Amino acid sequence: MIKLFERHDVLLKHTWVTSQEILLGLLLGLSMGLFFALQMLLFQPVKRWLLPILITSQAIPVFALAPILMLWLGYGIASKVVMAALIIFFPVTTCCYDGLRNTPTGYLDLSQTMGANRWRQLWHIRLPAALPVLASGIRVAVVVAPIGAVAGEWVGSSEGLGYLMLQTNARMLIDEMFAALFILAAVSVSLYFITDWALKRLIPWENN
Repeated sequence: MIKLFERHDVLLKHTWVTSQEILLGLLLGLSMGLFFALQMLLFQPVKRWLLPILITSQAIPVFALAPILMLWLGYGIASKVVMAALIIFFPVTTCCYDGLRNTPTGYLDLSQTMGANRWRQLWHIRLPAALPVLASGIRVAVVVAPIGAVAGEWVGSSEGLGYLMLQTNARMLIDEMFAALFILAAVSVSLYFITDWALKRLIPWENN
């Protein structure tokens, strides 16, 4: 724990880099997940070709894609953001799609009786009804997104907590390596509880 204070400047610098990768990866992954879930709900041809791809993609270890992303996107922040987005893409998409398609039929029937079209049903009924299920996917996403960011840093980077852990391990600086690991765990746990707190207030009907 002493290293947390002795090397706080270095640790803060790398923590800032990894935190950016995690947050941008979450933003990209959540946006992609919601977009493709809506496409599968609204357009059956999209569902027929996208759903098998989603399932098949889970047979490919995300870590195996890291070197390819490095070649395509370089050693900067972009490849780490995409890694974090890819690792959360499947749980977010499936949770959102399940929530959208499992809207209580009584709500939909009542809205049709009142003259609501497909888009009004989506905005006023399906999306609010899907939010509790989507919230579960988001909670999973914020826990696993750091894995994608750090995995990308392990494959190739010049900064970040993953990079710092590799460097300290190679130089046998075990106490500093554990300091970086402790901070990474603290970031992940903090992000989860902040997200959980926000979701409970944004979706007050989730616990009913």
